[in-house]
Amino acid sequence: MKQSLHEKIRADFEARILAGVLAPGDRLPTEQELMQTHGCSRMTVNKALSALQSAGLIDRRKKAGSFVARPRVHSMVLDIPDLAEQIAGRGQAHSYRLLRREVRGPAASLEQEVILANGAMLLELDGIHYADGHPLAVEHRLIAIRAVPAIVDVDLDAISPGAWLLRHVPWTEAENRISAVGASREEATRLAIAPGAPCLCVERHTWRGGDPITYVRQVFLADSYDMVARFGPSGSAASAVVASDDGTS
Repeated sequence: MKQSLHEKIRADFEARILAGVLAPGDRLPTEQELMQTHGCSRMTVNKALSALQSAGLIDRRKKAGSFVARPRVHSMVLDIPDLAEQIAGRGQAHSYRLLRREVRGPAASLEQEVILANGAMLLELDGIHYADGHPLAVEHRLIAIRAVPAIVDVDLDAISPGAWLLRHVPWTEAENRISAVGASREEATRLAIAPGAPCLCVERHTWRGGDPITYVRQVFLADSYDMVARFGPSGSAASAVVASDDGTS
């Protein structure tokens, strides 16, 4: 089936955004420029831009133009933090050590993985976050390659996967689950604590326009991380996730 022109324009910009060629905040060409480039009508251009907006990939601002969407909260109690920025904000040096990286298909027995893969492959990652050289959190992450194809070629020894995703991949919806857990034997070894020691566990799913992007499970030292959410009277939340400066040095 032949692809319509507005679908071609949409697909071209979607690919450039997902590959990081166009970053959050970058301005797209004007409608007039797109009409001249593609030799089409304003209606065709508007269809393409409207589809990108519906997918959460761009923001259209009256009289200002269209811009690659920045990550934003959607019915959220807690925002998605950049752990590296938080640690730097409290005067410490952040580092991330990638322990395992594997491209694989979803486990057929795990519905969560099947949904996340959405008919394609997953990138599975395990790593450790450090503050001033001391373990702060272990992280297990799954990324839907269909949603973020550029992630396969990213040097994740140079930047943590969460930081890269926040800077390059717009998201429209997220879900956090916070719980208290005892460190597993493997987690305890990586955090240099005793097995069963109390930890804070944060699990998060993110989506863009209904398409799953990533699932992450982070297990923090219990005395080294806390989470704060500030609520307004209308039920909306101005939120922050704060790394405590106790117990990491």
